[in-house]
Amino acid sequence: MTKKVWHPVALAAFVVFGASMASAQSIRVEDLDVGRFLVSARDLPDPSFAESVILLIQHDKWGTVGLMINRRTEAPISRILEDLNTAKHGSEPIYVGGPVGINAALGLFRSQKKPDGAATSLLGDVYVVSSKALLEKTLAASSGPNDMRIYMGYCGWAVGQLENEVRQGGWWIFDGDARLVFDPYPASVWSRLITRTERQIASTQRQRFRLCLRIRG
Repeated sequence: MTKKVWHPVALAAFVVFGASMASAQSIRVEDLDVGRFLVSARDLPDPSFAESVILLIQHDKWGTVGLMINRRTEAPISRILEDLNTAKHGSEPIYVGGPVGINAALGLFRSQKKPDGAATSLLGDVYVVSSKALLEKTLAASSGPNDMRIYMGYCGWAVGQLENEVRQGGWWIFDGDARLVFDPYPASVWSRLITRTERQIASTQRQRFRLCLRIRG
């Protein structure tokens, strides 16, 4: 077998490029995990997921579950969850978590310490809750939309389904960021992330072009 020898300039560019890609976004199915963001590609054909940013809350042998973080509605929590004690934050808006289980309520909240009850840590100090009792408790303790948001419905994929969609170019995978989960302008989160991706692709193409010129020269 002939051993491949890298040109020094090409090797240096490969290392730099690989590091920069890892710090921003990925299209490797191996990077799918709880606490990561899925950012839909600009030309994703499914209207249910167009221009969506999804926080993965489950990814295991049973499949994948996520919550859209950028689809805020005009409906207040108190109108949708009438059987929940929402006296303190009833006027705050509900978010659409996804097209599956649209009657199911899930909450994302931030806490410096793990709360009592069935709360699951997703990334850093961000937790997901689903039980009525814990939703009421966290709503009562919350200071507002900066640390607590309620979602109706979720996104779900069978085992292997999301991996196939990633391979087909439907999604970018980003590291999760609590600041974006509770961003005050959720409607613009997708455009900001996809613009970052496209700028990095353009920058990479320019780097490759310059590298080719240097190697040929």
